[in-house]
Amino acid sequence: MKMVKKYAGVMLCAAVSLSLAACGPQESSSEKTSSKGSELVVWEDKEKSIGIKDAVAEFEKEHDIKVKVVEKPYAQQIEDLRMDGPAGTGPDVLTMPGDQIGTAVTEGLIKELNVEKDVQSLYTDASIQSQMVDQKLYGLPKAVETTVLFYNKDLISEDELPQTLEEWYDYSKKTADGSKFGFLALFDQIYYAQSVMGGYGGYIFGKDKDGNDDPSDLGINNEGAVKGAELIQKFYQDGLFPAGIVGEQGINVLESLFTEGKAAAIISGPWNVEAFSKAGIDYGITKLPKLENGKNMSSFIGVKSYNVSAFSKHAELAQELAVFLANEKNSKKRYEQTKEVPAVQSLASDKAIMKSEAARAVTEQSRFSEQTPNIPEMNEIWTPADSALQTIATGKADPKKALDQAAETAKGQMKAKHSGT
Repeated sequence: MKMVKKYAGVMLCAAVSLSLAACGPQESSSEKTSSKGSELVVWEDKEKSIGIKDAVAEFEKEHDIKVKVVEKPYAQQIEDLRMDGPAGTGPDVLTMPGDQIGTAVTEGLIKELNVEKDVQSLYTDASIQSQMVDQKLYGLPKAVETTVLFYNKDLISEDELPQTLEEWYDYSKKTADGSKFGFLALFDQIYYAQSVMGGYGGYIFGKDKDGNDDPSDLGINNEGAVKGAELIQKFYQDGLFPAGIVGEQGINVLESLFTEGKAAAIISGPWNVEAFSKAGIDYGITKLPKLENGKNMSSFIGVKSYNVSAFSKHAELAQELAVFLANEKNSKKRYEQTKEVPAVQSLASDKAIMKSEAARAVTEQSRFSEQTPNIPEMNEIWTPADSALQTIATGKADPKKALDQAAETAKGQMKAKHSGT
């Protein structure tokens, strides 16, 4: 899901021991005294505050302060901060998608964190990198997610699962009849299509000499991206994907077909685990399949993080709270309540977490995943790329021409909106 873009779908692991919970700038005795009786405001994701309830109570007791937790959709929080921050009604700590970090930093909405390197090293490389801009840290990862394959065990067993996307194409040709389908994916969206295009060598941005995303090097229309798009087009042209899964309502159609038992397998993310369980589907979850070139389908890693508002009047205490919420102990507790995979390296092998099929699938798929670009220029990629993929899916354009047009549009928008930044 576009947890990164609009929303965006799967996750890894996050840690910091309690002894390190107060890392970062230390308050002087006068600052600690003045913080007594203060109130910190935390914006947490919808229906996820239960995951930090105990940690918040512990922090309140330890610091003799109040922490008010407000639930808001996490992809919307930066938008709300633009208005509420300057007005003095915003949070001290918020949560946001990793791909919004660059924009938030450029706009001066979040503060740089002063956290020790040994604390940073506790998190998976991809998750901590999602919080870096120009080698500076702006957040701590709390959860990781990436897309995975869900399959209906009543329609196909684990032993029967095709191992490559091309084999899924063959399986779908045998099973799709217009009302029932084999394999489905929202390949008219770059968030999902990049899994194929990336596996053949397509990419969003290249890297500069320091390993940072380079917006001058755009790879959404290179040879590998085009090859991936040609394979994607075959699923639509040959009637293996219903017309209804193209466009804004596509995600609803895809999920409905799966919960109604009319699709053997779909690409989705851990955000649907609860919904599919409530629907009574006997499903399995595994990593994405390989491609005919032997490479595994790639995917974007989405990272949720705790960040400190630039408008916070208690920034040092807010940072301490962010570190505390994201430490190993509290990350594990949060997982137990929310089932969102933490971003702490040590928890990737935690037996209690790895009992979950979803957590195992996310962890395995993460090996083949790429960080969702977090630079502001990424905002200019989503719409042109999606528009191109929709014309490819509906057969209105040749894959190369469509992707060339998307690249040209994206470059024009980047030049107009980001030159000199």
